[in-house]
Amino acid sequence: VPWPPLPFTDIEARNVATLLTEAGMQVAVRQGFAATEESVIALCKKSSVPKVLHFSTHGFSFPDPEPVEKARRRVADSKEPVFKRSEHPMMRSGLILAGANRVWTGGKPIQGLEDGILTAYEISQLNLEGTELVVLSACETGLGKIEGNEGIYGLQRAFKIAGAKYLLMSLWQVPDFQAEAFMNAFYREWLQ
Repeated sequence: VPWPPLPFTDIEARNVATLLTEAGMQVAVRQGFAATEESVIALCKKSSVPKVLHFSTHGFSFPDPEPVEKARRRVADSKEPVFKRSEHPMMRSGLILAGANRVWTGGKPIQGLEDGILTAYEISQLNLEGTELVVLSACETGLGKIEGNEGIYGLQRAFKIAGAKYLLMSLWQVPDFQAEAFMNAFYREWLQ
């Protein structure tokens, strides 16, 4: 099943960009087809990483497949995305970026391009040293697999490993319209 469009993410991105610009920050916005996995990777390879990194998109976090399910899925269940059936918890959490629906629904990535699915594992390999705040305006981004006293394996761990200082995440479904309104209010308060 493809990820549906989020019409209020464009409004959210413009509003957040305006608030940050008015606060004196340099802002680079990537929306629509420009919001690619490549653009995130390139941003984190620069000598100065962003102070604030804001994602307004779909997020996912799938639970650990049941032991019986693991065996069955290994055999032939290719209808579900590999991200959902992976045994590695850092592959079962991530963010959906431009182009992801093609791979998510069973297609092959376009040659020479990333698949548009930024997993927690991939995020953990980025350089976000110096990033003060990462905001994930997406569903269930704070979820993941709890491993004993190791903590949560998911997006939270990934961004911390990458070097981000603070994270704003969600443990539940976030309706598009309400997320836009909340983010507007959050940034107004945070910037004061």
